[in-house]
Amino acid sequence: MIVHLIDGTYELFRHFYGLRRFHKDGDPPLGAVLGVLNTVLQMVETGATHVGVATDHVIRSFRNKLWKDYKTEQGVERALLAQFHPLEEALAAMGVTVWPMTDLEADDALASAAHLAELDERAQKVCIWTPDKDLAQCVRDDRVVQIDRRSNKIRNAEGVREKFGVTPERIPDFLALVGDTADGYPGIPGIGATTAARMVNAYGAIEDFPATALGEKRELALLFKNLATLRTDAPLFDDVEALRWRGPSPAFAAFAERAANPKVLARAQAAVVS
Repeated sequence: MIVHLIDGTYELFRHFYGLRRFHKDGDPPLGAVLGVLNTVLQMVETGATHVGVATDHVIRSFRNKLWKDYKTEQGVERALLAQFHPLEEALAAMGVTVWPMTDLEADDALASAAHLAELDERAQKVCIWTPDKDLAQCVRDDRVVQIDRRSNKIRNAEGVREKFGVTPERIPDFLALVGDTADGYPGIPGIGATTAARMVNAYGAIEDFPATALGEKRELALLFKNLATLRTDAPLFDDVEALRWRGPSPAFAAFAERAANPKVLARAQAAVVS
């Protein structure tokens, strides 16, 4: 089997701003939600059987307690925030396994799910659908890969090294040095991607850097590494079969009616038959 793990929050953002090009007069109340549902349905229609979607039920996480400038809901439009919880409800009604995260982030859920699926010999491949660079740390050889839907690129371990200059296991060290503006931590001043990759390849983990490499910035780098390290111990499922899509529940009809979109219900029902 192939296990597909989807970054639901990223997909919601992608569809929300993608729809703006076609709706100059206002944002459809459930437009981005429908976009994500159609994306998942398209995957099922083309053969995906085991699917899990991770979402940020709230944007703040335990990382906000570690770094005051870590990302928050500030700057996220109300019309987009209003679709966070309806997305989770709609996915569940459609019969998709969904993990709404609170203290942990959606990225932690993806990392945990990838780890659990990798442990199961029945999972021939695990595909993590997100362009987020921090998820590159979860890639393992050709078995656990990252898929960037925007560029249609599949990134295995060699692809991660080609893009970032380090192995997947060293991505948290790399990000600690260069920072991640999307998540709100700046990295170490004066260290760019090329220098960061060279240092990581020369010394390994930041904990093993010689004292002179970072000087007084060492503790800050370790803090940023903690922020960049995804948690893999969330108890999301006991058996990978829990991710098998078996079709929509009766509640999905109510969502389709609320969204004034009977086509999405018909597609979900047809996908079960096929």
